[in-house]
Amino acid sequence: MVFNLSEKNSIANQFIAELRNVEIQKDRQRFRRNLERVGEVLAYEISQTLQYELYEVETPLGVSPVMLPAQRIVLGTVLRAGLPMHQGMLNYFDSADNAFISAFRRLHKDGSFDIQLDYVTTPDLTDCVLILSDPMLATGASVNVALQELLRFGTPAIIHVATVIASTAGLDAVRRRYPRATIWAGAIDEELTAKSYIVPGLGDAGDLAYGNKQP
Repeated sequence: MVFNLSEKNSIANQFIAELRNVEIQKDRQRFRRNLERVGEVLAYEISQTLQYELYEVETPLGVSPVMLPAQRIVLGTVLRAGLPMHQGMLNYFDSADNAFISAFRRLHKDGSFDIQLDYVTTPDLTDCVLILSDPMLATGASVNVALQELLRFGTPAIIHVATVIASTAGLDAVRRRYPRATIWAGAIDEELTAKSYIVPGLGDAGDLAYGNKQP
């Protein structure tokens, strides 16, 4: 299942437009904040799919019944670009456990690449709701490798993948590998370049958020 946030009009349109805008991108702080905002919006949307239980909250004047989330949530992210989006998710799921994956593209002389994992830290994922954030879902390779590694630490009850911009090719790759995962995208673009960048996309989210890579 794929949820495309841009299919309905909301304030998220403004956040995504600013993330794409080459002039506004020059403000790294604003770029990071917009990634965070999209994370918050997607966290709210995902929250509507959770299981809830009835609790009673004591107020100064009585008792109020309220439905609260009943499932254990683990927020995962692919470093480094995913950190602002992860923070947006954490702003809403503030009692969630957290998982982090360090991954990068290792380029080959023929222009191809594979995904190199350097570091993984995660709690037990058995029966949790796993929400994996990665701002750009281009080929789907990073997400597939990250999920493969995370699932060594237990089988979640539910898997969500949250991204700001996805390509159709990346969506297809993740859905083929993990058909039971629900993918939440701020927008979906059709084209990939020869170097697997999304078009029109927004560029390299990690560089835009934290500065250019060192040569």
